[in-house]
Amino acid sequence: MNREQISRLAHAGHPIKAPLDDDSVRRLLAHGAPRGDERVLDLGCGGAEWLLRTLTTHPRVRAEGVDISEEDLRQAREAAIRLGVGARLELHHQEAVDFRSPRPFDLVLSVGATHAFGGVLPTLAAARRHLAPGGRVVIGEGFWEREPSREAVGMLGDFTDLADTVDRVVADGWTPVHGHVSTRRELDDYEWACWGSLASWALDHPAHPDAARVRETAQARRTEWLRVYRDTWGFVTLVLRPASG
Repeated sequence: MNREQISRLAHAGHPIKAPLDDDSVRRLLAHGAPRGDERVLDLGCGGAEWLLRTLTTHPRVRAEGVDISEEDLRQAREAAIRLGVGARLELHHQEAVDFRSPRPFDLVLSVGATHAFGGVLPTLAAARRHLAPGGRVVIGEGFWEREPSREAVGMLGDFTDLADTVDRVVADGWTPVHGHVSTRRELDDYEWACWGSLASWALDHPAHPDAARVRETAQARRTEWLRVYRDTWGFVTLVLRPASG
């Protein structure tokens, strides 16, 4: 079982691959697509959870998603058909950094996928290339709520604090028009869901050759969360508009 398969199992019990609940996602999308007839792009869409929510609540929206996981895209297509929105969703199996489109988008999403571009600012640079005049970007990124340990930085990455994260975005030519800092409940629910889903799968499939590995992974990740970064790491999702527009 590879890393992608383990990630899919871990996220089976959570609505999206980020520490946000359904209400937070709904509010962010309402700010990101206020008209209800936008063209929407998700760079690093995974199973297209954000796009599927947008399509089901806005019958005039059309959406495209880009991801390197063929299995995630397959599941997204199946979900879109079940929900009756398949005709309005186009999915691309490729690196998000290489994606090009002849038409711009009114909303560009990249939540929890900035690593694919090398950080927040390179992600925003990619989003800007796809953005139509007057368009918006929804981007989600981690930050340090307090000084992290060296172990936490090595585990999660070299983030800044919330104020510096926003300042860097503003200095890059963006204006935040809405934002959401994940609550302690959202952060904890996400971690419990991920490592609980893995542990449950291992218990439900004791004869599987990977059961022991999956169980050990769940225990190790849960311990890392509780002992290394639970009281240090946070997550912010910003709705942005170009400062000049």
